[in-house]
Amino acid sequence: MTTTAPRLGTALARLLILAAALLGMLFAGAAPASAHAALTGSDPKDGAVVVTAPKEVNLTFSEQVAMSADSIRVLDPAGRRADTGEIRDLCSGSVVRYGVGLRAGLPDGTYTVAWQAVSADSHPIAGAFTFSIGAPSQTSVALPDQEPGGGLVGVLYGIARYLSYAGFAVLVGGGAFVLICWPRGASVRPVQRAVVRAWLTLTGATLVMLLLRNPYTGSGELSDAFDLAGLKSVLETKTGAALTSRLLLLGAAALFVAVLFGSYTRRTDPKEKKDLVFGLGVGGTVVATGIAGTWALAEHASTGIQPGIAMPVDILHLLAVAAWLGGLTVLLVALYRAPSVERAAVERFSKVAFASVAALAATGLYQSWRQVGSWSALTGTRYGQLLLVKIGLMGVLVGIAWISRRWTQRLADLPSSEKETEEAEGEEEEKQENEETDGAAGSEAGTATDSGTEGAFRTDRASGTDEASGNDKPFGADGPSGADSPSGASPEVDPERAAQLARQRAAVATARRKRERDADPERSGLRRSVLTEAAVAVVLLAVTTVLTATEPGRTEEEAGRSTAASGPAAVPDRPVDVRLPFDTGGVDGKGVVRLSLDPGRTGANGLHLYVERPDGKPLDVPEIKVALTLEAKNVGPLPVAPDRIQAGHWSASGVQIPMPGEWRIQVTVRTSDIDQTTIDKNVKIG
Repeated sequence: MTTTAPRLGTALARLLILAAALLGMLFAGAAPASAHAALTGSDPKDGAVVVTAPKEVNLTFSEQVAMSADSIRVLDPAGRRADTGEIRDLCSGSVVRYGVGLRAGLPDGTYTVAWQAVSADSHPIAGAFTFSIGAPSQTSVALPDQEPGGGLVGVLYGIARYLSYAGFAVLVGGGAFVLICWPRGASVRPVQRAVVRAWLTLTGATLVMLLLRNPYTGSGELSDAFDLAGLKSVLETKTGAALTSRLLLLGAAALFVAVLFGSYTRRTDPKEKKDLVFGLGVGGTVVATGIAGTWALAEHASTGIQPGIAMPVDILHLLAVAAWLGGLTVLLVALYRAPSVERAAVERFSKVAFASVAALAATGLYQSWRQVGSWSALTGTRYGQLLLVKIGLMGVLVGIAWISRRWTQRLADLPSSEKETEEAEGEEEEKQENEETDGAAGSEAGTATDSGTEGAFRTDRASGTDEASGNDKPFGADGPSGADSPSGASPEVDPERAAQLARQRAAVATARRKRERDADPERSGLRRSVLTEAAVAVVLLAVTTVLTATEPGRTEEEAGRSTAASGPAAVPDRPVDVRLPFDTGGVDGKGVVRLSLDPGRTGANGLHLYVERPDGKPLDVPEIKVALTLEAKNVGPLPVAPDRIQAGHWSASGVQIPMPGEWRIQVTVRTSDIDQTTIDKNVKIG
């Protein structure tokens, strides 16, 4: 019983289904706008209550961001713009800060700050927070639920990003596989189709990303993909320049593919062929490095620490991935569609794959340190967890590659005569397959070889066999034998019929040789292990794609530390100021208490209370008391008994705030012997 390898179409279909399912799970589980820059501070801060309106709103980020004219919007309680619309660049040294001015005469109430930007590594970020002037109020502001980088546009952009990585790997790895490992593969149609389709995939994915870039970082509306003004603004960004450069380099890559599968296959002079290989190798390396550089210059490697080292390392990492996984894909195609691939080619690819894995280990170690930075970030951040998954998949892939290497070593070396026979048979199979693929070429070939076919046809008639069907039977069953001819000469043969029979015989012979090779347990084992490698590689590439759209662990931790260091105090470097209207119900019972807690942080604070009539004049009350409660920690109420300084002014020193959090401040005001009320307000105190 012979062993027949599964058809490549079925295997590829399974890989595509696996890739689609995995992409669905990963993109569904990932945050739509996974940011690489983070908001580390603002002035006023989220939830702050200030006595007077600030002149501007400032935002501080963990790394450089790109801002547009509409990146920071301040909306009043009715949803109207309260800012001037002029973005101010307040960056200084390593501090990344931008601000927007506020209009004069803003009324009391709760204001919403909505911001949106693009981080230095090309990913959109957005957020919103509120602050209040005088006292909090109801607000009618409704922010969109969909974040930038999410929705249908985000899914399409993510798929295009995945396809661009896959196309790059097969294009570069396939070309390297042919030049380094299997030069004869340049004339194999399935290999040619795989590399050309990879070029088409990368080119199409790049165009899609360029069109979707505007809605991806902005409105999220698919219709904005064809907004010419938006496309113009994209082309002026770093990411737009990188995508445009990639398209130009893909033009050079098309020339490389045309020469590799055209002029190179037609050259017969060994010296000319060697010179052409050298030129293709140098040119292909330059183009591949340039295409890889379009990722390094626009994404992770271009920002953060040590970008001058990180970008060349990232380029080397991408090239190593392409040489291994792209070469693996073309080897899989060769093993299933061109079974005559030589053992020496597989052995050479094994060495290339080993060198690629070594380069991946070295560059991956550096990139992991740069993007994660600590053990806590490796296990406590989404980026670190995805990185652990990627490392695990790499380990599985290396293990399967080791099994493939063992199968390669078990392929016994053939004697030189048998190797020559195998190569000749392989060339004949490829020639026949090319003829069958191109119907016109096959017809011309059949017509050109009529005389030789006729001789073979006569021989078959003389032997009384029908080789085309593979069955031995008397020729007389189908018609008169040659002996029945009166003169004993061969009868006239239809040239078209003879060519058809010749092609049938060649197809049967090719099928027989394929069955014999499929029955080879070493080859079957190698095919299975390479197919498994390719399946794991699909999963690995999907995880890598999601990893590139996730905030690095180092950035996430640094943003968390910055936020913790600045604390959740209501107003940075200023006292906590609160306005509390009251009404005791008695005579002269209406007014406002202005409370100031200085410096508004944990530890000792100074407390000042100003009691005013509705017209703003001081109101002298007989008693006022304060209590502080941190309900989240079951602390308090902590009573505070302020001293009367003068009419309408009370004060207390050394008011201790034991820990940060959202404290409830209760103020009890007594305006007569029987009229009093208690008012409260929650404020964030660091």
